[in-house]
Amino acid sequence: MALPRDFDSASTHRLVPRVYSDETVLESLSLPAGVIDSLTELDAATNERKIAERGWDAAIGPGELLYGVPEAHIVNAAFTHPGPYGGRFNDARRGAWYAGVELETSIREVGYHKRMFLKDARIAERLTFEYQDFLADFSGEFHFLEDTEREQCLQPEPIPQCYGAPQVLANALLHSGAAGIVYPSVRRHGGMCIACFRPALVFHPRRGKAYAISVSAGAKPIKAVEMVR
Repeated sequence: MALPRDFDSASTHRLVPRVYSDETVLESLSLPAGVIDSLTELDAATNERKIAERGWDAAIGPGELLYGVPEAHIVNAAFTHPGPYGGRFNDARRGAWYAGVELETSIREVGYHKRMFLKDARIAERLTFEYQDFLADFSGEFHFLEDTEREQCLQPEPIPQCYGAPQVLANALLHSGAAGIVYPSVRRHGGMCIACFRPALVFHPRRGKAYAISVSAGAKPIKAVEMVR
């Protein structure tokens, strides 16, 4: 396994669905205060991020998560909501902070997965999804894939089967203390991505612009338009 190398990149891009970009929508509901309190308690009992922040998640402890900084809940959610199959460089137990070095790379990455969603759901029409861009800076030593690792870990399909080899590598790196992986984008030729394993290394997380991304299940291009606030 190759030694880690320095990686410095400011303003990387992570696109998050706008519906998930706020702390909570409960306060906006027109309900009595007692009902809001009860719903808030239920949310805390079932929300994976809040469960981890309370120390009840075996894969990531509260000592690793962020507190008292802007957008801490967004960063923590990336690590505590890994999804049923995980991602390319994380399994279903623990998430990671994925970001594109270039905005277009992030657009192509999320657009691909939305396209697969429409295809699997047999939805023929072109649909538009709203995303909030979260910027973050990175400076440190990260693992860069070797040639053999690229061949094994960057297979485009089928999902989730193609995640098997990269998840094995990522788990080995995670438990050896690695910060994360820098790798070529699978969905955009020439683009670069980062999968950061440590919440504390997501420096200066902040909101960028919002985008409406239009996708169809067919071969039409993915289109992104900046949204007016």
